[in-house]
Amino acid sequence: MAALDELDESILACLTRDARQTYAQIGEQVRLSAPAVKRRVDRLVSSGVIRGFTVVTDPAALKWTTEAYVQVFCRGTIAPDILARSWEHITEVVSAATVTGQADAILRVVARDVQHLEAALERIRAAETVDHSESIIVLSRVIDRGRP
Repeated sequence: MAALDELDESILACLTRDARQTYAQIGEQVRLSAPAVKRRVDRLVSSGVIRGFTVVTDPAALKWTTEAYVQVFCRGTIAPDILARSWEHITEVVSAATVTGQADAILRVVARDVQHLEAALERIRAAETVDHSESIIVLSRVIDRGRP
């Protein structure tokens, strides 16, 4: 795909703020017709710039108030895509990244309570590549710049 132009970037910004907007609503903001916005969005999807649309939930609204960071140590060298497939189906894992240092990956996990967290940890550790993990439970967030 050719480089993104200002209109593409404006459309992406609109979708990032609210992916449920109609093409007409986005068009009003970027000064394009709804069909023109749709063509651009379709092109962004087919070229892989937009990989999908999703729902962002609020763990507090779900009453998932227990949060932990989980360092995962694997057996051997494991590719990041294999790690992603190991945990993407675990709803409690809200983010995962490969890292430098002793651990191979770090996961941010949210759950209702400690028992729910423990069950999620068991599913995380069940991946055949995992040797062991170390968990750190969050007591309070002092800075959170995450999106709503």
